[in-house]
Amino acid sequence: MNILITAISQGLLWSIMAMGVYLTYRILHIADLTAEGSFPLGGAIASSLIVSGFSALAATFIAGFTGMLAGLITGLLYTKLKIPALISGILTMTGLYSINLRIMGRANISLIGQDTIFSNFFIQDLANNWTALIVGGIFITSIIFVLFLFFRTQIGYVLRSTGDNEQMTRSQGVDTDAMKILGLVISNALIALSGALIAQSNGFADISMGIGTIVIGLAAVTIGEVFFGNLTLAKRLMCVVLGSVVYRMIIALAINLNMNPNDLRLISAIILAIVLSSPTIKEKLQARNFGKVAGQKNETSIEHKQFT
Repeated sequence: MNILITAISQGLLWSIMAMGVYLTYRILHIADLTAEGSFPLGGAIASSLIVSGFSALAATFIAGFTGMLAGLITGLLYTKLKIPALISGILTMTGLYSINLRIMGRANISLIGQDTIFSNFFIQDLANNWTALIVGGIFITSIIFVLFLFFRTQIGYVLRSTGDNEQMTRSQGVDTDAMKILGLVISNALIALSGALIAQSNGFADISMGIGTIVIGLAAVTIGEVFFGNLTLAKRLMCVVLGSVVYRMIIALAINLNMNPNDLRLISAIILAIVLSSPTIKEKLQARNFGKVAGQKNETSIEHKQFT
């Protein structure tokens, strides 16, 4: 039972990051690798501020704001300097490695004995996995609600149309570059916010905590889409959360089977490869079954003509 609660609570916290990946990967159709720099940036900012005496809640939201700045840098490199999106993300991610080291002053910061967002208010007397479940639930519910309202506004519709058909949106007089920057800013704010929460949940921030972030985010997004289908926007956002929880359950199962922790990255890559290829495999199986059915009908038709 504890393993299940832990997997769900971690899935909720990681789903905030997956939500940010979803905004760029699915809505804007941009391959943004800034996530691997903005995620540890959020953890570094939040941990440094908490150790310095800031309240955990303020430190968490400041971390989200710094993620906005990381997304802004990538957006400017991509739209104004015309550097490809993939390379823009890599440049920002690379620069953030040194910035994160500067912020922390060392490779990692321990939060043991510090007041985090998980040790405040009415949840301080609960077990760690239950506090993470409650905090994660509050944050992800609020984020889905805010994003749902945002995408029902005019700017939200324009942002979505930029990803769907940029040329048509630009012909309507819309500054699509500004929309791309806005999407990257919101995306990396969520990713940094998730990094801040994960760091507080784990009890430390580490310079390498962002490695594999984009793989985890893509796995959550694709698992949600493959398992739960193509739905309305609000349901898609919830499917991202469910995909993140399912992914964490798979990882928890792998750990419970006494697999080497060093192999978790490999397991993540294999899971993502299977999930991404599943639609293609499904289509091929359906086409093969359709071909068999069509062949059987032709044989039956020929036999009927010969008989008559």
